[in-house]
Amino acid sequence: MPQVQVRHIYHDYVDYDVDVVAEQRALARAETIVLQYPVRWYSVPALLKLWIDLVLEPGWAYGPGGTALRGKSLLVVASAGGQADGYGPDGVHGHAFEDFLLPLQQTASLCGMDWLAPVVLYDADNADEPMLARHLAEICERLGLPQPEGVTA
Repeated sequence: MPQVQVRHIYHDYVDYDVDVVAEQRALARAETIVLQYPVRWYSVPALLKLWIDLVLEPGWAYGPGGTALRGKSLLVVASAGGQADGYGPDGVHGHAFEDFLLPLQQTASLCGMDWLAPVVLYDADNADEPMLARHLAEICERLGLPQPEGVTA
């Protein structure tokens, strides 16, 4: 998909030395920012948290003069090991999945970004090809992108 730029932070920053300027340049070019990650203890993985802390700096992403992300959209694409029915007041996790995304939703708000409803792959450890194809189709639909060749939902 030529209109999509993928940044593999766990590949690019194995030493956790994030190139803030390069990441900010990439974000500045984007219309929609997608954070794709596996959920770890109800949160983002450690490097993604560091990336957020460093890249979304005051004066650039928010606060006085921080308008670089204003008007862009943020989409969370998360995978969870738990099943969908485990999320909610009666589930093992005690809260709706979206409740665990509130810090990211507030980050989007602080930066003047539009929050898009998340796309979640539940029971990811057991996902089969048809489930993954449906997940990819939902992501493409949400982003207004065509389905990649060879993938059928």
